[in-house]
Amino acid sequence: MITAPVNKIIPFSSVDGPGNRTAVFFQGCNWDCCYCHNPETRNMCTGCMACVQVCPVGALQNENGKVHFFPERCVGCDTCIKTCRFGSSPRICNLTPEETFEQIKKQIPFISGVTVSGGECSLYCEFVESLFKLCKEAGLNTMMDSNGSTPFDGKDDLLAVTDGVMLDIKAFGEEDHLKVTAMPNKNTLENAVFLAKMGKLFEIRTVIVPGLFDIENTIIKAGELLRPYQSIHPVRYKLISYRPFGVREEYRTYQSPSKEYMEQLEELAYKSGFDDVVTT
Repeated sequence: MITAPVNKIIPFSSVDGPGNRTAVFFQGCNWDCCYCHNPETRNMCTGCMACVQVCPVGALQNENGKVHFFPERCVGCDTCIKTCRFGSSPRICNLTPEETFEQIKKQIPFISGVTVSGGECSLYCEFVESLFKLCKEAGLNTMMDSNGSTPFDGKDDLLAVTDGVMLDIKAFGEEDHLKVTAMPNKNTLENAVFLAKMGKLFEIRTVIVPGLFDIENTIIKAGELLRPYQSIHPVRYKLISYRPFGVREEYRTYQSPSKEYMEQLEELAYKSGFDDVVTT
């Protein structure tokens, strides 16, 4: 039986792909982005039980040495997340694709599609493939929001039920990328080309953090990389302003970009070959 740790399911989202969608967020990520806005989704629960002891409503229980989450009791106070010393969230439900789809279909016909995110959704490709098969049978569009660390080449069955991938290009230069994520970006850039050739690259995304990495070079190089494939399927470029909300305290010293700077980057993206540029 296939299961995956689901952190949360947002019934309605207009920012996780085209149209009104349900977004499924998994727990667990293989990168450590210093500006991560959902740092509690990075690591898996260690079972230390500190959160069980402080939960004010008994939504967390010790069951044979593992934390069991009762979502119907949770009031969203985040005491557990603030208590965790391991950058994790215990508010996880291990679901099957069928159980996940049962929650998704409650929103039909008010959604046009489903997006899986994270954490990192590509760590659970077999689960995503099974879930997307159910979504396609229901006539729903399917999207993956991924850091691109897992190669998509060879995953034909998954891509057959995936309408598009939204891929993070966090920095183009490898040294910059290591600074931002502590991981190389070779797989991400190869995935960008592979998916673009297949017409499956819906969007690339870069979080704009002034002073952290060479932002202009990232935009220019991303344009050069994808320009040969824009005629197959236009790739949208989303430029996301860094905001300190939710970021770990030690990384809140970064400054958010100004509106003027974002406008300059938007113009640079258009000049670099992107016809569809979104800034947030």
